[in-house]
Amino acid sequence: MKAIQIFEPSQVKVVEIEKPCVGAGEVMVKLHYVGFCGSDLNTFLGRNPMVKLPVIPGHEVGAVIEVVGEGVPTELKPGMTVTLNPYTNCGTCAACRNGRVNACQYNQTLGVQRNGVMCEYAVVPWQKVIPAEGISPRDCALIEPMSVGFHAVSRGAVQDGEYVMVIGCGMVGMGAVVRAALRGAVVVAVDVDDDKLALAKEAGAAYVINSMAEDVHARMQEITSGYGADVVIEAVGNPVTYVMAVNEVGFTGRVVCIGYAKSDVSFQTKLFVQKELDIRGSRNAMPSDFRAVINYLKTNRCPIEPFVSRIIAPEETAEALNDWAAAPGKVFRILAKF
Repeated sequence: MKAIQIFEPSQVKVVEIEKPCVGAGEVMVKLHYVGFCGSDLNTFLGRNPMVKLPVIPGHEVGAVIEVVGEGVPTELKPGMTVTLNPYTNCGTCAACRNGRVNACQYNQTLGVQRNGVMCEYAVVPWQKVIPAEGISPRDCALIEPMSVGFHAVSRGAVQDGEYVMVIGCGMVGMGAVVRAALRGAVVVAVDVDDDKLALAKEAGAAYVINSMAEDVHARMQEITSGYGADVVIEAVGNPVTYVMAVNEVGFTGRVVCIGYAKSDVSFQTKLFVQKELDIRGSRNAMPSDFRAVINYLKTNRCPIEPFVSRIIAPEETAEALNDWAAAPGKVFRILAKF
């Protein structure tokens, strides 16, 4: 069967690999659409230290069940539209023992620490199959990145009426905008791209700030009547935005960090103490976050079409990734269609 493989930095090709077989407790899915995320782009550019090349990328999935193995619950049936939970959990580390399996110490995400599913068929344990009936396979490929943003809002314990600043309006940040707005928060979206900010407003942001064109601190003080944000969600992974998050959160506020900064970050640590901040990491997503995204998409309130920047054939991967690298701010999701 056909698969996309990144075999060295800036080098990607379509390869033929063996079609997997279904065992007991497993499900074979036919992949229809698989999304490229930022980690896949960094793998292509040689900037992902967690990946060992060559690797098949892909963990944002829109698929249909093809074959069900023995011992699989009867509610999972051939022909059912699904997405996949792409993470593993060991069951014994501290995170797993505490019920936070999304942060398993030994997690292996599809396409990162192990081969992903940018291929025609995949076999996975039935527990990793998430039914998404009523949602198209294409739109199912958006569920996982949005669920990461939903999870960050849960980590921030966002409540009705709070001011929530979301820094970065890519797919993950957009998920945070949506979820915070659904919880009744007043969302302030920050980005450097006006098109993304316009979409953030459509997705539920009450205010938007272009950090390249406006004084972020002055605007936040104006919006929040001088108090600062109750919650700041950092969804960029840049030293500048990490510092911004700590500066713009109000006293006794919460900072939620999703993005990985690629270099050291220098903080005024006195703000941690003076503001008595809660600084929280947010990793991957829980099954409940996937279900919440699915329920949201079923309302048909999500501005789906602008989220799909481009649909490509596997043979167009190199061109698409090079174009994305040249203009990263203009891409939400590129989907490979099988």
